[in-house]
Amino acid sequence: MSKTIHILNGPNLNLLGKRQPEIYGSDTLGDVERICREEAQPRGFDVALFQSNFEGEIVEQIHHARDEACAIVINAGAYTHTSVAILDALNTFEGPVFEVHISNVHKRESFRHHSYISQRAEGVLAGFGIEGYALATRRACSVLS
Repeated sequence: MSKTIHILNGPNLNLLGKRQPEIYGSDTLGDVERICREEAQPRGFDVALFQSNFEGEIVEQIHHARDEACAIVINAGAYTHTSVAILDALNTFEGPVFEVHISNVHKRESFRHHSYISQRAEGVLAGFGIEGYALATRRACSVLS
């Protein structure tokens, strides 16, 4: 079995640290990768980070994870609330899935309160900033050990 956890990010997360810092903070996607790696490596795991603004590319990456990953940590951004395609792809993945949101989506617009991904996720973290990624990575390592 692979010992790699895929960290998948959806639209606009490439602008992390620049876009709406009052909501998403000043940390970057590079910071996300660093803190996830710091959680995974001492536990014998590695991480592979991927970001796309395109739904189909995220679906393709989930398909690759079927052969390359032992777990998925995903922040699908706005696709969380709209994408049955991403949910269907996640349902083909046999390992654990953890959903992450930097902001507390339940304190935001009502359309953000529904998540298709939650139907597949073993756990959901929202409102912990980028630390939510580290917590999800730690949990994935724990579940897999």
